[in-house]
Amino acid sequence: MDSAESADAADGTFVLGVDSGGSGLRIAVARAGADGARPAATITSREPVRTGPAGIDADHLLDQLLPAGEKLAREVGADRFGAACVGAAGMGILGDALRARLPDALNAAFGVRRLALAADAVTAYVGALGQRPGAVVAAGTGLVALGTDLTPAGGWRRADGWGHLLGDCGGGAWIGRAGLEAALRAHDGRPGGSPALLARARAEFGPVTGVPGALYPRPDRPAVLASFAPEVARCAAGDAVAAGILADAARHIADSAAAVCPPGPDATVALTGGLLHLGAPLLSPLREALAERLPGARLEPAAGSPLDGALALAAALAADRLALPVDGKLLQITGHVTGPSPRRAG
Repeated sequence: MDSAESADAADGTFVLGVDSGGSGLRIAVARAGADGARPAATITSREPVRTGPAGIDADHLLDQLLPAGEKLAREVGADRFGAACVGAAGMGILGDALRARLPDALNAAFGVRRLALAADAVTAYVGALGQRPGAVVAAGTGLVALGTDLTPAGGWRRADGWGHLLGDCGGGAWIGRAGLEAALRAHDGRPGGSPALLARARAEFGPVTGVPGALYPRPDRPAVLASFAPEVARCAAGDAVAAGILADAARHIADSAAAVCPPGPDATVALTGGLLHLGAPLLSPLREALAERLPGARLEPAAGSPLDGALALAAALAADRLALPVDGKLLQITGHVTGPSPRRAG
């Protein structure tokens, strides 16, 4: 870090944080000081960034991010951002266009010289636990678990996060899809159906015979599926099928946490994401499943959100305090920073 940048960090330069997921895009700025990043202003877009044959659509993200960043900069009186972090669902496997386009685009627009491009699981991890060893399960529309012991040799351990067609088991889209399947089974008269979920599906979507045709072509299909997860939770108290779906989801979540948690008697696990708003119908079986899969682990409430994590990562870059393993896919850094040597996660 040169002397001018060191002075900026000490004075509390402004940093930019971005959280892009299945339910939309959140963008915030913060003044980064010695105690981290304090959010100063936030803009939320409910339009998820598109994903196409080339992966995450960089143009679509920039079309939303650049005007929002300019507005936030004016609002807080920042003439540039000392560092930025963009956390995006799918960054690890679908983020090549973002990695190619964002460094130059954010440098040109906002003078960003230090940029972290992170999987949303990484920003969820930092928001929940900070730069400490442990495991975090980010459960929202999708689901991914991430763990690290902070060593370059150990790197990051990741489980699931394969998207709603191949995985994200136990996440919101998974629960919603299972609930709609049970509704359609009841409609057909097949075993495993739930009349209660059929009634809720009709209330939410109209005649269930039209659900497949309305659902399959939608680019926001995971978010639509996840929108039915709260209905599954509402039915769980009086419906064995709905309760069984949530119990299965809890077991999937616990399996992912166990797959990534660093070994040791003092393991720390945090849960984060909108799925936790389902409350006791999910959290009660989840606590039981975690106790069975990770006996002795300390379950800790998440300190903050993935957006908080993006701001904290940007603040760590601005102050040269990055302690997390750098990785070519999960956490890529552009600009001159110190920290663990880059390695590709296994």
